[in-house]
Parts: sequence; structure tokens; C-alpha cells
Amino acid sequence: MNSIIEAAQARRAAPVAAAAGPQTLHLMTPQNAARWDAFVRACPQATFFHLSGWQSVIEQSFGIKTWFYFVEQDGQIQGVLPLAEIKSRLFGHSLGAMPFCVYGGVAAIDDGARVLLDGAADALARQLGVGHLEYRAMERAHPHDPSWLTKELYVTFRKEISAVDDENLNAIPRKQRAMVRKGIKLGLKGVVEDNVDNMFTAYAHSVLRLGTPVFPKKYFALLQKTFGAECEVRTIYTSDDRLVGSVLSFYWRDEVVPYYGGGMDLAREVAGNDFMYWNLMQAAAARGCRLFDFGRSKLGTGAYDFKKNWGFVATPLPYEYKLYAADALPDNNPLNPKYQLFIKVWKKLPLPVANFMGPYIVRNLG
Repeated sequence: MNSIIEAAQARRAAPVAAAAGPQTLHLMTPQNAARWDAFVRACPQATFFHLSGWQSVIEQSFGIKTWFYFVEQDGQIQGVLPLAEIKSRLFGHSLGAMPFCVYGGVAAIDDGARVLLDGAADALARQLGVGHLEYRAMERAHPHDPSWLTKELYVTFRKEISAVDDENLNAIPRKQRAMVRKGIKLGLKGVVEDNVDNMFTAYAHSVLRLGTPVFPKKYFALLQKTFGAECEVRTIYTSDDRLVGSVLSFYWRDEVVPYYGGGMDLAREVAGNDFMYWNLMQAAAARGCRLFDFGRSKLGTGAYDFKKNWGFVATPLPYEYKLYAADALPDNNPLNPKYQLFIKVWKKLPLPVANFMGPYIVRNLG
């Protein structure tokens, strides 16, 4: 590990101001996790997905190795970079910031720290022999560096919301607003739950219909346990307590991020999905949130259309890739034609079989 840090330091290009002490590169340990999180919460570039808790969640849920680098100067953290390695015979060998997270990459308040962290990632990628390195930032960090590539695949949907319910409801386009009103008239209700049991049931049914492998239930339980009040499970029921759907959301600063959700077959009959996100928006607004992050979607998918129909504007996510052993950008997504047969077969699996097999596959996707 020392060789990685030394190599990263050797790549540093920006000198430290004479009045300041040297910037040094470190790996996060449990002893400095609180300092890490304090920096993340204060750094404008940082996101919920930079928090230290992701290390234990990812390692314990998927058995994936992580490296959480930070740069320190005069006893103060200047920048952080969480990284994780995925090594799969099916989907390739990569180092990323971060798998299972929609946002990632370097979060820093100093250019020297950014260079040092980039160097650490480059050195680690070379040592591990990965095919590629991936950053998942909302903006390109290296727009003028030809060694960093990008492609159009993902967008995010983020929109300001009001403290007034009527204003938020009227901002939803007419057709989707009618669906929300349908759910209200049918007496649907949202309940915040302290476990992931019903959330996992709704989610597993939903992803099976899409032909997508399911995450392990323990992953959702760990998210709820690790992030506490910043991770909410909101489940939707009919007036007679039948399960309709559920969504696991993150609260971050003045934002709410619905992250994993799904619905039972019943959801289509009762406009359950529309009501679920409306119910979440109401609760988030009452909690003081002023930005609703509808999350990442792939171009050309049903999720993309659903969010657009809610009046959200798509913003491209220019994920960056640096190639090492690979000679082409990764294309591990359901829109890739070579996965269509797999998706068709997966949709036909019995739910218990899909729930058993899914975690072994999804850990390789990130």
C-alpha cells in the first residue's frame, strides 16, 4: 500500500503554498471516519455517496474491496475519494468511485488535493491491473484531459420543490397529477417503517418484471442501519392495508433522494407509483427539503419517461472513464443487445429463484 501512496505523491503537480505544511495522502480507518464525514458534510462538491458509511455497507453486502483515500494538510482534510474494485468474469475488472452509487469521484476544496487523489486512483488502478477506472461525478472533472473519456448513457432528474403542497402538486403535469389524485381518492397511505421487509418484497417483484437481478435484502437493511434517520423506508398501502409499493430514500442537506423503489402488481390498478412519490415529496417538503432528486436513469428507458412525465428535466451525467487493460468503454447495461436474451429468461424465473440467484450476479455489476 505504501507503494501506491508514494506513486500518487510522485504524480502530484501543484506545489503547496510556502506558508502551509505538506499535503499527505491517507487511507480512512474507523478512527478518522468521523473527521471524514465532517469534511463531506461541509464540502460543496461532496454528496451523500461520499459518506464513510458506504465502505462498510459495500464490503459487508457484497464482499467488495474498497479504498477510501483522503488528503490532509495541517491536520485538516482537504479532499476525499472513495474507491471500490469489481472483478468479474462476466462484466470485467474495474475500479470505480463508486459502485452502487449514482454520484462519486473526488470531492475536494483544494486543487493540490485533487491532483493527489487522482494520482492515488491512477496508481491503484495500475497496481490492480483493472480494465478501467470510473468516476461518477455530476460534472466532468477532467474536460481537457484526453485520457479521460465519457459517453452519453445516464441522466439525472433534480428539481426544486416548495414548502407548499398545492404548489408542488400543480407543478406536476396534468396527466400525472390525475394519477396522483386517483391514489389520494382511493385512500392510499404512506407509512414510514423501521425495517425493509415489505420494501424488499415490493422491490423484488418490480425488478423481476424488468428482468433485472435483485440486490440482497441485507444490503437494504445495512443501508437503513448505517445511515439511520438519513435513510427512510416509506411503504404505501391501500385503505385495507394491502401492500402497494415502497421506496427507500436518502435525506441529504436540503435534498431527498428516492433511491430504491418498487411496486406490486396492484400498484398499476391504484396509481401506486405516482402516489408513492407524491407522498414522499409531501413528507420531504414538510421536513424542510427544497430539492427532489428523482435519481439516475438510462436514456431510452421506462424510468426515464416516467420522470420526464412528472415535469422533471433530464440533466446528463458525464461519467468519466480512464482505460487501462481495456480497449473500449464498458457497456454493462440492460440496453446492450447482448443481454436481451438473459433479460427475457430472467423475467420468467420464479420469484424465490430470482431472489436467491440475483445477489450473486448484481455484486458484479456495480
